[in-house]
Amino acid sequence: MDTNSLKQKVTLEKHISALMSILAEVHGPDQLALKAGKLDSLELMQSEKLEDKVLALERLVHEDPTIVEQRPPEEVQEVLHELEEYLADMLARRTVEEQLEQKISAKMQERHLEYVKEIRMQVLKEETGPDNAQTLKKYAELELLEQRSLSQSTSDLMRPQRLEEVVGQDEAIKSLLTKLSSPFPQHILLYGPPGVGKTTVARLALQYAKEKSHTPFLEDAPFIEVDGTTLRWDPREVTNPLLGSVQDPIYQGAKRDLAEGSVPEPKLGLVTEAHGGVLFIDEIGELDPLLQNKLLKVLEDKRVLFESSYYDSDDPQIPKYIHQIFTKGAPADFVLIGATTRDPEDISPAFRSRCAEVFFNPLTPPDIVDIVKAAAKRLNTLLEDGVAELIADYTIEGRRATRLLADAYSVALYADEALEQSETIVTKIHVQEVIQSARLSSYVGAKASDNKEVGRILGLGVNSYLGSVLEIEAVAFPSKEPGKGLVRFNDTAGSMAKDSVFNAASVFRAVTGEDLNNFDLHVNVVGGGNIDGPSAGVAIFAAIISAVKGLPIPQDIAVTGEISIRGKIKAVGGMHPKIYGAKHAGVKTVFVPKDNWDDISQITEGVDVIPIEHVSEFLKHVFQSDIADLKYSLAT
Repeated sequence: MDTNSLKQKVTLEKHISALMSILAEVHGPDQLALKAGKLDSLELMQSEKLEDKVLALERLVHEDPTIVEQRPPEEVQEVLHELEEYLADMLARRTVEEQLEQKISAKMQERHLEYVKEIRMQVLKEETGPDNAQTLKKYAELELLEQRSLSQSTSDLMRPQRLEEVVGQDEAIKSLLTKLSSPFPQHILLYGPPGVGKTTVARLALQYAKEKSHTPFLEDAPFIEVDGTTLRWDPREVTNPLLGSVQDPIYQGAKRDLAEGSVPEPKLGLVTEAHGGVLFIDEIGELDPLLQNKLLKVLEDKRVLFESSYYDSDDPQIPKYIHQIFTKGAPADFVLIGATTRDPEDISPAFRSRCAEVFFNPLTPPDIVDIVKAAAKRLNTLLEDGVAELIADYTIEGRRATRLLADAYSVALYADEALEQSETIVTKIHVQEVIQSARLSSYVGAKASDNKEVGRILGLGVNSYLGSVLEIEAVAFPSKEPGKGLVRFNDTAGSMAKDSVFNAASVFRAVTGEDLNNFDLHVNVVGGGNIDGPSAGVAIFAAIISAVKGLPIPQDIAVTGEISIRGKIKAVGGMHPKIYGAKHAGVKTVFVPKDNWDDISQITEGVDVIPIEHVSEFLKHVFQSDIADLKYSLAT
């Protein structure tokens, strides 16, 4: 080896030794030896070959045992320069980190007392809280109040616990269940008078649906109930308990931890609380029209969207859940069940087009009797014969019937205490006392009887979902001058009813060949009830012909239908409640237009319904043998 090569080798060995010394200072001699063992470099470090020492140095610097390629002598100098640069960077970085650690330690030392003080105050606050002696006294008083409670209300006690206990609504229950307990449940509108079980059936229907494996409802599916008459909201979206709102941090008082960062706080509404279950809105027709439109949007999207001028999507201080609510909205996938006592025509067409419709029937007297007897069992009391029937005369609402029984039960308890009786029995005297103190009047204005009367017949009317019997009467006297008779009719009955009188007069002349102008005729609807429609036409005609001809009419029949001037009987509306009204009044036979037969053929149990299409058929049924006195000139 020549002199230059020898000098170059010595220089490289010194360079390698210097780099090894730097590594020893960085890691420490012992740690460096352990590291070399792990990297399989100990033998290479102790080797006499320059190439082995360079390979060991590469493995130690890069901490990579997979480096196996030995550098040729001409590349050794270049490799050493690269390792030297790498070590220089590492030492510089370590120096900076040590300086930062020193500064941090200094700052921590400066703030140490302040941190300790803050932590001490926080611990004290958590242990003691914001309470003082006065607030703790108030809390104790509140706890004492919580321990006191009265017995459950009669409404809770009397409410049916199973669908089988609901009286008089078999058809509506079946219809509701088929629409709700399905793989694809529908939004539903429930129509019917108050107190017939709409809310109870809706609640029990969800329980029924949750038991079916083919429905999407889980065991914990919620039933959220709200009353549309008391639901209030602010159009500025400051508050909206139904859909939800946003509490801005400055003006509306979001939580303190959010307000300090100017973060708006979303307040989720009932539609999100009902997610996966049923949202029941009683008296849905009373909702504000604008709120109804917003609810329709939620039904379509199955999600509620929120907006706020304070929301910044790039703000790192906003929690993830608030980011998600503002970007994606809050879930609101539920089934809407709305109940109303209004007519379908009074409900928003947009709601009706999105909902299936179920109609609850008015309760009949036998239904009320069953409800009262079942309620008596829950009260664990006995009823005197006729008590349930007496209550049925004063209400058609199941809720009111149970309340009347509960009031009569209280009267009976008061009397038993005075008489020291061992067993409480509710009598008709107790019920009558409640009726008098509440100043109630019988629901049934006119009742059917087995008698026959001249010039009097029972018609059928309807107000909302409640059918009723109308007492229509007529009297006729020969006029003082032939052809100059007068026809009088009470104005309160309505203009359409007055038109029915004129139509009946024309039919009377066609049927009998006589002119009503030869008679002074007075037609009256007893009680002054308004007849909003032509459905009393046949009844008015029958009362007139009975008064003029002196023909008695059975008082256990009722009739409804529009009469044309040719004697045809036309279809009318409200047939379902009219039939129930007839049953409630004890009517045995109801005459209805033939065109309405398909509407009511399934609800005729308990009353004989006869469809007719011409007045001649009606006259034959009503007057029977007396019909020979009439002169028919109309073609049937």
